Amino acid sequence: MTAYLVIREGSKWTDVFRLVDGESITIGRAPTNAIVVKDERCSRNHAEVFQTQGQWTLRDLDSRNGTVVDGQRVLSDYQLQAGDVLRIGNSHLAFVHDLSQAFPDSHTLLRSSQDVENDQDPTASDSDDESVLETYEPTTITHRRGQSRFLEPPEEEEVDVSLPKVGRAAANLCRLAFELAKATDVITLANTALDGLFEGTQADAGGVLLPSRRPTAKNVDQLDLVASRSDSPHRYHRVSQFLASTVMRDGQAVLARNIMDDSQLGSRDSKGEILATSVICAPIRSSGKVLGVIHLYSTDVGRPTDPDDLEFTLAVADTVAVALDNLSRQQELAENLNQIRDENEQLRERLGAESEIVGSSELMRQVEHDIALAAPSRATVLIRGESGVGKELVARAVHYSSPRRKGPFVCLNCAALSETLLESELFGHEKGAFTGATERKIGKFEAADKGTVMLDEIGEMSATIQAKFLRVLEGHPFERVGGSDAIKVDVRVIAATNRDLEKDVAEGRFRRDLYFRLHVLEIVVPSLRKRPEDIPELAEYFLHRFITETASKIRGFTPRAMEELLRYRWPGNVRELKNVIERAVVLSRGEYIDHDDLVLSTLRTAGDTDTGPAEGRPAKSEPASLADVERQHILDTLQRTDWNKSRAASILGIERSTLDRKIRRYELVENRSLGD
Repeated sequence: MTAYLVIREGSKWTDVFRLVDGESITIGRAPTNAIVVKDERCSRNHAEVFQTQGQWTLRDLDSRNGTVVDGQRVLSDYQLQAGDVLRIGNSHLAFVHDLSQAFPDSHTLLRSSQDVENDQDPTASDSDDESVLETYEPTTITHRRGQSRFLEPPEEEEVDVSLPKVGRAAANLCRLAFELAKATDVITLANTALDGLFEGTQADAGGVLLPSRRPTAKNVDQLDLVASRSDSPHRYHRVSQFLASTVMRDGQAVLARNIMDDSQLGSRDSKGEILATSVICAPIRSSGKVLGVIHLYSTDVGRPTDPDDLEFTLAVADTVAVALDNLSRQQELAENLNQIRDENEQLRERLGAESEIVGSSELMRQVEHDIALAAPSRATVLIRGESGVGKELVARAVHYSSPRRKGPFVCLNCAALSETLLESELFGHEKGAFTGATERKIGKFEAADKGTVMLDEIGEMSATIQAKFLRVLEGHPFERVGGSDAIKVDVRVIAATNRDLEKDVAEGRFRRDLYFRLHVLEIVVPSLRKRPEDIPELAEYFLHRFITETASKIRGFTPRAMEELLRYRWPGNVRELKNVIERAVVLSRGEYIDHDDLVLSTLRTAGDTDTGPAEGRPAKSEPASLADVERQHILDTLQRTDWNKSRAASILGIERSTLDRKIRRYELVENRSLGD
């Protein structure tokens, strides 16, 4: 017997689903169910209705909120009876055998579980229940197709001549548009268009003409023949100047019959050969501009082109215009992508060449992170760190990672010049401004316009220069020394210092307002002794660099040499490491750099303190004679050089013979372990 589930949402009976014998119906929130209930209280797979022994059975699929029939929760398989109402969340489904019983008197048959629960009068009617319901039949797949036949070129015998010409043209145009979209260059696109035109029109010769050097052409002389084809015994003849000019001027496609007199069916060339019985010329238009023309003609008296061919050609021309625009955008995007890739590669190479930031420790990764954050900004950057840590390299990395990377990068050490020379270097001077100013000079700020200026040792500026420098930082124009013309530049400032600026501000040696103007973005470069894990990487980097420069045959470091590099405190930081490696490469005569080739100083680092004894030295708080201090110092130097007397004498600044006398005088003895 036919059965239905009448679905109610809220106060309206909305849908009807017919139950088919032998088929199982699932109900739930998931879209894969036969009946989808859009209710959050409904589980994804909530319940199932199936047929057993001719009876329809309801089964709850372990739903979260359960399935209720006439107020009772279904705990096992339930045999449905006509008039039963299933409640799933806020939705109700009535089970009936005859739809005529469901309405208009559905209130007497469909017993709402809500009525039962609220103990309401089941005879109360709802005018919404009498609305017309739409019956949904079970979905049945009737056909399957992997690819449309409209996109496949038809075989000659498959062409259905019974179809209207307009229908065949539409199918050809659909297939042609698909092929044009796959073209990767203009020539392929033009040839594809001609193939489609020859298939869809009566033409047997034609060509595609496009501008050679300009995006759009104003006359036919600016058009080049991109592609041509002729299926007639005669070669293709280019479109006439009159016809092409008319089409390009008016922007409309034309069909012309070039008949010389009534006795002739076609035009003839100078040799008396028939050129064409009819000609079509269509503009390739884009955004109101003519990009080129499509020229077609027929040389067969029995197959002249007609207005339908004109319509088809114009449609193809417009499709070609869209394909040309898309191809132009694709080529532009590809060129931009290649340019961006080249710029990125050049930037990486430039960053590697200009900044030479080497190190993979956590501290250096933090520095690289700070560089990435500071680079896109226009704000002033203050780089802090000990001498020799590479503050200028960090400044270069910030510049070449910023939008100003194409502008100049100018660096100036403020500690290397006197006040007068520093002012001249920063702001420039006019001819005759002071003794020796024989010509006008452009300052660093002018030279760095649209770029970046890096001022190292900013804490060494005098108070006068600090005041003038502050005005430039605040965007005010400046004047050259001895000049009166106001000069305004667009420069980003990166300052660097190894001084304690806060202490200098407190003691009045550095302007407070300038400090706050500089202290916008800060990058702290750690000393080398705080990142010893970077020492092997830096040493290998400098070794490879100097081997390349000197064509040396050195192959690397001995384990003892690397141990010495790791144990040393590096008061001169990366600069000192670079110089030590360069000296070792020049002086070493073996295949590997050994500890004897490393000349290391005995200077204390900026972070060392004198609060207690240091590696066998007497504490400074204890009084000692000059001889004791000399004895201990010579012994420390000999131990650090592994009793290499020549190196020790070089470090101490004395002759080798003098060192031998002092060793005997102080009775210094080399202590080596049995394993050495």
